[in-house]
Amino acid sequence: MSRRTLAVVSGGLRQPSSTRLLADRLAAATLRDLEARGVGADVRVVELRDHAHDLTNHLLAGFPSPALADTIDGVVGADGLVAVSPIFSASYSGLFKSFFDVIDADALDGMPVLLGATGGTERHSLALEHAMRPLFAYLRAMTVPTAVYAATSDWGSEGADGDGGGAATGLTRRIERAAAELAELVAARPPREAADPFAVPTPFEQLLADGELN
Repeated sequence: MSRRTLAVVSGGLRQPSSTRLLADRLAAATLRDLEARGVGADVRVVELRDHAHDLTNHLLAGFPSPALADTIDGVVGADGLVAVSPIFSASYSGLFKSFFDVIDADALDGMPVLLGATGGTERHSLALEHAMRPLFAYLRAMTVPTAVYAATSDWGSEGADGDGGGAATGLTRRIERAAAELAELVAARPPREAADPFAVPTPFEQLLADGELN
């Protein structure tokens, strides 16, 4: 069985968090679909709330802490990404945006990404299309067609165990469809190799031409 790596980024601010719950269900469904395709996967979950101070320091100083650097390397080196944010004021959270602000603009180029979001009402669901998808389009990631939004009412219809008591609810169906789309992209590609910034040094002449040395 071949293997891939899956990064799961949760922008939830509370503990426990519906955002983390959705991220976990998306990841679990993706793993099941990958296994059905004969592909195993290692999962790395990133709780952005644990890196909030380091992200602020990175934005101010320009350098990540060792823990944040390791987290960024794990995300950009993955074969697929599940990215989930709570929706505040019709957009993703500031913490979610800060994490992707400190990632190199080319680091997610071509990476398969499944987008998810949580919010109080269904009215915020369009934030997936007018806020989150454009962010990852700018980063040149390959977002799967189905994005998954979970409102408070979705969790109420799922039952206490989160699986709808064996019945496929609307949320369950969306999760399974999106996970299958992500698994198909991840399984079809060879394992991703993170770019080595020292592998091909930028020529000194190019640095001068680009105005990077002042």
